[in-house]
Amino acid sequence: MLIDARGKACPEPVVLAIKALNGKPEDETLEVLVDNEAAVENLKRMAGQKGFDVSAKQNGPKDYSVLIGGSADTAVAADEPESDENILIAIDTNIMGRGSDDLGQALMKGFIYAVTQQEKLPKTILLYNGGAKLSVEGSESLEDLKWLADNGVEIVTCGTCLNFYGLSEKLAVGIVTNMYSIVEYLLKADKVIKP
Repeated sequence: MLIDARGKACPEPVVLAIKALNGKPEDETLEVLVDNEAAVENLKRMAGQKGFDVSAKQNGPKDYSVLIGGSADTAVAADEPESDENILIAIDTNIMGRGSDDLGQALMKGFIYAVTQQEKLPKTILLYNGGAKLSVEGSESLEDLKWLADNGVEIVTCGTCLNFYGLSEKLAVGIVTNMYSIVEYLLKADKVIKP
């Protein structure tokens, strides 16, 4: 099996590989082509954590092959038991990390996409301050947030924040909330994740 993930942003090469590995015959090897060392390391780590044999080779300056073979270690790859844990993701900005805003926007888009690829989805995504910009028309993360909403994740955006940024009329997914409810969401959550 071959996946050409060259030119694909993180975390797409790993997501594509995970999908291909599901049901892969034990005697078949998956080859993933990527164009950067970070993708190579991410693929090697994922395959190793799942118990697959993995190797990599550089074919050219920005051309790598990651070979994943064998079968998953069932002790490592076994699904975790279902849980009713109330997980809330609280996002207070449309960028992730500090430094370049352009990079931060790409990282946030990648983070929200990566959430859509998880087996266990959060119960709620809470968007406030600059995070309110993610749930409105024109957001690069809008389709992923809509997919999450369609799959049972409650998307809630701070109304005061939408008003502040002049985006109240542009909300495109989820519901508007207020500070009292935001505090309730946070207090009721079993786990709060803040990227």
